[in-house]
Amino acid sequence: MSTAYDEIKTRLQGSMVALVTPMHPDGTVDYKRLADLIDWQIEQGTHCLVAVGTTGESATLSMQEHSDVIRYFVQHVKGRVPVIAGTGANNTMEAIKLTQDAADAGADCALLVAPYYNKPPQEGLYQHYKAIARAVNIPQMLYNVPGRTVVDIAQETVERLADIDNIVAIKDATGSIARGEQLIKAVGDRIVVLSGDDGTALDLMTFGGKGNISVTANVAPKAMSETFTAALRGDFDAAHKVHDVVKHLHRDLFIESSPIPAKYALHKMGMIDTGIRLPLVWLAEQHHATIDEALVRANLL
Repeated sequence: MSTAYDEIKTRLQGSMVALVTPMHPDGTVDYKRLADLIDWQIEQGTHCLVAVGTTGESATLSMQEHSDVIRYFVQHVKGRVPVIAGTGANNTMEAIKLTQDAADAGADCALLVAPYYNKPPQEGLYQHYKAIARAVNIPQMLYNVPGRTVVDIAQETVERLADIDNIVAIKDATGSIARGEQLIKAVGDRIVVLSGDDGTALDLMTFGGKGNISVTANVAPKAMSETFTAALRGDFDAAHKVHDVVKHLHRDLFIESSPIPAKYALHKMGMIDTGIRLPLVWLAEQHHATIDEALVRANLL
């Protein structure tokens, strides 16, 4: 049975960048650099842009900044590609407010990370996501990243949530191919299953995953776009040929907590300034050579 949300499901695919939030050295948002990054990503073939996800330092932006950055994304993108707005929180009412702000701004989809730190049970997770879906009429994407949140959205909970019309997708950042395959079998006919783990994303697509929400695409958008475009058409030989040139970045860009290495890399490439929000700090000097060499190896410097 078709729904009003089928169109967005067809657009949530391919290489989807979890974009950094550029900042001035004093930590204020650098909107000029953000505009440049958005344009560059679209020119390089990125299929969707994620505003204020984990890589966008959502944890350290104020609620007002959060909503302001999402609104800026939508206004600058002007419909060229879908904008997915990170609006998750460990406070359900806060998540509803951020999601409503994203809907009012014109975002195409909201990305809702599992509530972190307070460790809700599975019923709490179900009720949290159900409450947001009922409160805000915007397509919504679950985001399971237990390595950061501690809590894990069980497959049974995802199956229940997949019956809610405006829950249209899940970003699975568990890094488990076996688990992703089972997830696709269970809910892939109802919601879009995307990877949130660069290192395993291409493998997940062989089982029916539709794309990847990526950190690596921050610095190598063209290669990641070509990789996942080829994978979507079923040409995995071509996908691996391109992917092999940049796949080491999936490791090196996590040499410290993300987005620290990605921001350093983009600065090295001349794309952004050195701003980052505490408690994150600039990349430690002993890691500079590793990232520099990784960029050269990927033909990015």
